[in-house]
Amino acid sequence: MAENNDPLVRFVDIQKSYDGEILVIKDLNMDVTRGEFLTMLGPSGSGKTTCLMMVAGFEPATHGEIYLNGQPINNVPPHKRGIGMVFQNYALFPHMTVSENLAFPLEVRKMNKDECKRRIKRALEMVQLAEFGNRRPAQLSGGQQQRVAVARALVFDPDLVLMDEPLGALDKNLREQMQFEIKHIHEELGVTVIYVTHDQTEALTMSNRIAVFDDGIIQQLAPPDILYEKPDNAFVAQFIGENNRLLGTIMEADDVSCKVEVDGGGLIHAKSVNIAGIGERATLSLRPERVIIQPPEGSLPNIFDARVKELIYLGDHIRTRVNVCGHDDFVVKIPNSATQAVLQKNTTVKIGWEMEDCRALDPSD
Repeated sequence: MAENNDPLVRFVDIQKSYDGEILVIKDLNMDVTRGEFLTMLGPSGSGKTTCLMMVAGFEPATHGEIYLNGQPINNVPPHKRGIGMVFQNYALFPHMTVSENLAFPLEVRKMNKDECKRRIKRALEMVQLAEFGNRRPAQLSGGQQQRVAVARALVFDPDLVLMDEPLGALDKNLREQMQFEIKHIHEELGVTVIYVTHDQTEALTMSNRIAVFDDGIIQQLAPPDILYEKPDNAFVAQFIGENNRLLGTIMEADDVSCKVEVDGGGLIHAKSVNIAGIGERATLSLRPERVIIQPPEGSLPNIFDARVKELIYLGDHIRTRVNVCGHDDFVVKIPNSATQAVLQKNTTVKIGWEMEDCRALDPSD
């Protein structure tokens, strides 16, 4: 058996192809730490669900090995891996009551009746459904059915729980509520969770770490704050949260900073992160909340005139779209407070930002 400080799940040189030619997973090497909540995030077809299905045993790896608790599991059938699973469609048995659904994985493991009752009671209390044990799935709301599915995945105390888009069928308010409930259950039990979603907010809310997938490759694996504040490449910057993306040519550069002439006009001082040499193309990434309205002259390395195109009131902030450096879709998020100057549409204002907040990255399509 693996030591407690070893990863619970380890992917070693994993490749996956369905047709023998095109790789949907390309040389995946990743460790999942015990007790962590790791989210696989990416657009449709990026490979995240395929990875989850390989861990579960529903898809074989074409190349490489997956380890669970230090043991190779490529040839272990799904029902012998001891993994809890939660699907988007709940996958509850409609002819069974809630308690019978939860009893099923315990009976398969030949637990005695008293132990089954104790575990079912505890699992239902955990998801706040203690009074619903005798109901059938059809008598429950979508959110209640999803809670039952989570309880069933946890009832036999697995080391690992896999969740495949489990909240995708719920409405916005219920989905947000369930995000926090699953997060709190994870924190309480300390179980290891691998979670698949294409929802960035969901990933940022729930995860200890996020693996951002694109084209079968992990583009970046990091905690939520690092992914958002310090994206490694243009894809991650654009996929995680709202982002101002400016394309241009590198005019000056060193290991710390660079100057980029953007396509619409304007020389921007940026942080060198993932760039080629002078004369090469680059993508500048700047979060809307990092932009400062009406900065004092000379207070920032980047200050430009901006024409206000649109103002949208969103409660805690005002989403402001401006034209700057020839770009019409540049977004500024202005906190909604009395200290902020009131802007007017079709007026010109100064905007600016720090060099460190503007990341120079690889040229994106």
